[in-house]
Order: sequence, then structure tokens, then C-alpha cells
Amino acid sequence: MDQFISTFLTEKKFQQLSSEFPRYYSILINNTGGILSQETLKGIQADLREGKLKDMVEKIQKSLVEAQNAPLDVAVIGESGVGKSSFINALRGLSHEEKESASVGVVETTKEKTPYQHPKYPKVTFWDLPGSGTPNFLPETYLETVEFAKYDFFIIISATRFTYSDALLAQKIKNDGKKFYFVRTKVDNDLYNEERSKPKSFKKERVLQQIRDHCLANLSDIGVPEPCIFLVSNFDLADFDFPRLEETLLMELPSHKRHTFALLIPCLSDSAIEMKRDFFKGKIWLHALSTAALALIPFMPFVYGFDTPEQEKCLGLYRSHFGLDDKSIKEIAQKLGTPEQEIRSSIKSLDFQSLVKDDEIVAKAKKCVESYCSLNGGLPSSVFQFVKVYLLRLKFLNTVADDAKIILQKTLEG
Repeated sequence: MDQFISTFLTEKKFQQLSSEFPRYYSILINNTGGILSQETLKGIQADLREGKLKDMVEKIQKSLVEAQNAPLDVAVIGESGVGKSSFINALRGLSHEEKESASVGVVETTKEKTPYQHPKYPKVTFWDLPGSGTPNFLPETYLETVEFAKYDFFIIISATRFTYSDALLAQKIKNDGKKFYFVRTKVDNDLYNEERSKPKSFKKERVLQQIRDHCLANLSDIGVPEPCIFLVSNFDLADFDFPRLEETLLMELPSHKRHTFALLIPCLSDSAIEMKRDFFKGKIWLHALSTAALALIPFMPFVYGFDTPEQEKCLGLYRSHFGLDDKSIKEIAQKLGTPEQEIRSSIKSLDFQSLVKDDEIVAKAKKCVESYCSLNGGLPSSVFQFVKVYLLRLKFLNTVADDAKIILQKTLEG
């Protein structure tokens, strides 16, 4: 393919395209949400500089496929009654009474490691693990017993004090080169109790800081230097430190795993929606760059172009990722006690035709320009396809993200 491309591009045009890449390279680093590793980014730059467009496209497409298919296994560890099951259910978007939810109770409900698959993303599994001090899971052999190697990261949960076993486990996880995070649950209960007992002097931020300081001191005393603590409520994930936990995980996961985690982020706040929007902007850039490279070859846009069926599929995926697919809309209407049609009337992304429709004269002109460029290939075709794919995908993404904010506001008001 590279030789075929060279037939249609002069050395001067190759140099022109390659000279633009340093600027695009910085955009890739800033806007891919970390989907690509630094090694892959450098490889793409080298391929474009050397005119190896086939290799460049293959690298991009391989990275996207790996990200799309990457499994994610999350270990959630803690003693009985600390809120592990509630935390897992919240991450899976399930209530405690739903059939596939993790068992919640005041007595020990997890006696062995138990997998819970995400109902929407089957490649994601949350593992409910007993604390390392239970009879069948002794601290000395804990990691071997739970098959440590299969998990991508560990969340160590407590509703009060973290134990010496927690600290010992964290040190072992760290020594083996994996990430762990301390999560202090049931913060809402603490605030409620504090306000009831001290109604006149109660201040929310002061109580939260006291809880945080207590956890930090507790972990420092038992041998965990500079621990990172996240305060959460399993019944209101948008509150407290859960958004910061999401952002931290997204940054610290391996590049090919970040896409899978980004899909899981629930649209429970404007900041969460913006985080997802920013992440998908990176994927849009990669899709546009790959399409632009193929468009250098005459006739290729007719074969691999971003046509109407692909556009509809793209919009549908964004709706699904932001919780605006048909099933989710129905569930939202039921929870709010609102007619489904009323919810649908607020969602602009349901009307595909209105998003892609142009003025008749403009549409004909664009079609003529696209056909001419596609027949001849080269830089004009590449630029046209890049702009078309980038702007249209971005329009879909922004419309869906804005819709998600509207529905979030309705939910909060409801």
C-alpha cells in the first residue's frame, strides 16, 4: 500500500504532511486520554515522517481494537459490613434488589472470592474479596489464595479504621508492582450522626476533614506512608471523593485499559460527563487521523468512508456510553415517574437526521467536493476526510454529552 500511495504523492507532499505531524503529535498526547502509549505515539510519528502510512494506520487501528477489547478486573477487599457489596453494586449501576446485584447484609456475605460482571460491559468484572484476616484468607497467603495476578488494581475498603492486615496487604500489592486505593465508605452515615448529635456546631467540611485526618493518621501509624484516601458514599457516588477516585484510576491505568474504564464512569455529575467527553475526543482524533491517511489513496473514501450507516452506529454508541440508549431512557422515565416521551423530547441526539442534515445547496456542494477529492486522492482528499470525520463525530459527541447533562438535571430535580 505504501508504494501505491507514493505513486500519487510527490516527495514534497510527503514532507509537507510529515512537517505538520509535530503539531498533531502534541494534540495526540493531550487529546487521546492516554489510549495510546508513548511508544505507539513515537511509532506513528516515525511512520508518517518516513511515508509508511500503512504502518501508521495499522498502529492506530491495532491500538483502538486493543482498547476496545481490553478486559478489566477490579478487586474490592474488606471485612464484613464495610460496604463492599454496596460499592460494587453502585459501580455496576444496580440497586440492591435487582437480580444480578451483589448480596448486601449486616452479616458476612462474602466467604470466598465472588465475581460480578458489569451488566452493560461484559469484559469488566468486579471481584468481591473477603478481608485478609478471615479464616480462609490469612495475611501470609492472601494474595496467592485470591490469585493476585488476575486483577488490574485493588480497592481496599473500610467503614471505620483500616487494620494492620490492610496495611500489610497494601505493602505486598505495592511490592508486586500493582496499584491499590484506600476507600473509606459510609461517610454519609458519619455526617448524619454528627449532625444529629451536634446540630449547633456541625460543619460538613470540618467533619469530612476530621474523617480524612483520622484515616491518614491510622494508616501512617500502621506503616503506610503517605496513603491516598478517598471518602465515598455508596448511595450517592457523585458526592465526596468518588469523582477524584475516577480521575485517578483513569490516569493510572495502563493505556489500553483506560478506554474500558472510561465506559464505566456513571454520568452522575457534570464533571463526570465532561471527563467522558474529553476522553472520547481523543478517540475521535485517532479515527479522523486514520481515515485521513487512507483517504490519500484514490477511491479509498468510497470503501472505508464515514458513510450514513457508520454515522448512525457512531451516534448510537455515544448514546449508549452516556446512558441515553433506549433501555436507559425507559428506566429513567420509570424512576422519575415521567412519561417516556417527555424524556425523549428533551434529547436532541435521538434525531439523527437533524444532526447530519445540511442546506440542500450546501449538501450538494459538499458531495461534489468530496467525490472529486476521493477520486483523485492526495492531500485534498486527506484533509477533507479528516475534517468531515472529526467535526461530525465531535458534533455527535457534544450533542449526546449535552443531552446527558439535561437528563442529569431532570433526575436531580426529580
